[in-house]
Amino acid sequence: MQASFVIGRPIGAGHPPFVIAELSANHLGSLERALAIIDAAADAGCDAVKLQTFTPDAMTLASPGGDFHIADGPWQGRSLWELYEEAHTPWDWHARLFAHGAARGLVVFSSAFDERAVEALDRLGAPAFKIASFELVDLELIACAARTRKPVILSAGMASDDEIVEAVDTARSHGAGGVALLHCVSGYPTPVEQTNLRRLDAIARHDTVIGISDHSPGVVVPIAAVARGAAIIEKHLTLARTDGGPDAGFSLEPAEMAEVVRGARLAWSALGDGSARRPAAEAGSRRFRRSLYAVDDIAPGEELTRGNVRSIRPGFGLPPRALPAVLGKRARVAIQRGTPLAWELFG
Repeated sequence: MQASFVIGRPIGAGHPPFVIAELSANHLGSLERALAIIDAAADAGCDAVKLQTFTPDAMTLASPGGDFHIADGPWQGRSLWELYEEAHTPWDWHARLFAHGAARGLVVFSSAFDERAVEALDRLGAPAFKIASFELVDLELIACAARTRKPVILSAGMASDDEIVEAVDTARSHGAGGVALLHCVSGYPTPVEQTNLRRLDAIARHDTVIGISDHSPGVVVPIAAVARGAAIIEKHLTLARTDGGPDAGFSLEPAEMAEVVRGARLAWSALGDGSARRPAAEAGSRRFRRSLYAVDDIAPGEELTRGNVRSIRPGFGLPPRALPAVLGKRARVAIQRGTPLAWELFG
């Protein structure tokens, strides 16, 4: 079982979050726009760009009605074939996109939707494979990707616990070079209040790298997910939502993606190691904690009472927990008001 693996750099617990910009259909059929989105991902500080590699034939049948008609949701009124025909990234773009991403310092990989896509991506040198939520139940596809011995990233939208176990076991048993499991809600978009980030706690029990594939609006959810252990963040990226497209409504614009990257890394750095060791930032503050002081002049032989001794700031006297032992003692010497108490001052 692997709790970390390498895609360009180590990913997993103990490493900064790996932020993936999802290109998906936001290229709007333009190679130049796809290249510009890769540039925007690099400028935002992302670690990777992910494509989707499929043909409409690999996804569905060219049938306009019945089971193949979309009755509700963001793509209402269309057929599955029409949607995938519009959304697909042409295969002859892939080499150019991979090269451009590498030139900009990004890891480039893809979601594979059939065995032919796995084989083509493997030839291109894809360092990992993503399995989308809708394909998590396709164990043959997972096995095919795993047999490349590269890491497999599984998105768990809509999946039951049993289906997750089957998918993870399939990837491992067929030789995957690491497994990641991404919490996902397959709603487009997903209301923030339905993102259920506590689900990450349950996903962590599978001993994989964990993360989130997020379709909620804005930047809050992925940053918050880091605080619950997400080591991978995936968000759709577009140049401008007003440009439209099948995924526009749940995609981030470049400035928002930069905020996700910055916020996720800050959230990760804030986690620390959980130890009780006091941070260096507190070094100058310790002296201002409360301690026991004489708050009135105390003559030699006079009793120490709650009237002339108090717990106040700063912290140069005895600790406040010593107060019960101090009360009732008698001063050995004159103790001026404002003197920090020490044992040698009283008998």
